[in-house]
Amino acid sequence: GLRRGELLALLWTDLDVEKRTISITKQVTRTKGELVVSQPKTHNSIRVLPVSQQAVDLLVQEHEQHPDNPILFPSPRTGGYWSPDAVSRINRKLLKNAGIEEHVRFHDLRHTFATMAISSGVDVKTLSSMLGHYSAGFTLDTYTHITNDMQRGAAEKIGGFMESATAANAPE
Repeated sequence: GLRRGELLALLWTDLDVEKRTISITKQVTRTKGELVVSQPKTHNSIRVLPVSQQAVDLLVQEHEQHPDNPILFPSPRTGGYWSPDAVSRINRKLLKNAGIEEHVRFHDLRHTFATMAISSGVDVKTLSSMLGHYSAGFTLDTYTHITNDMQRGAAEKIGGFMESATAANAPE
């Protein structure tokens, strides 16, 4: 659920292997043709996120490819930060090679994460803090279509329960 610039700005020191967390404290952007590391988009974007052991293992494995570089995902060409535009180009190329529609943006991965989290039962307040949103209300507004579908599903479940309860209490 990270923003592209947040992902690109990660340093090895942002990963706490023992606690299985990643600290989001900066972002990479392109300003006037130069890559700039700065504060994230908003104050709420500064956060510490739990990650799975599988993710930690993959990140450690990635770091072993370039153990002397402090950047978690360094550009193989420069050894420095990736350009956000380069990542978008790579994303488009990967999508094309996979036969997926090209209008899927890198940022859409963030939306997919949020959609899957809500669909899996992650509460909106928790998801909001994970995404770095300023409020759970903003998260709800952004993903209303998912919560509406979930409410429809809940109504069907309740309806089914009510039918079962009614049938069980019916006289024989």
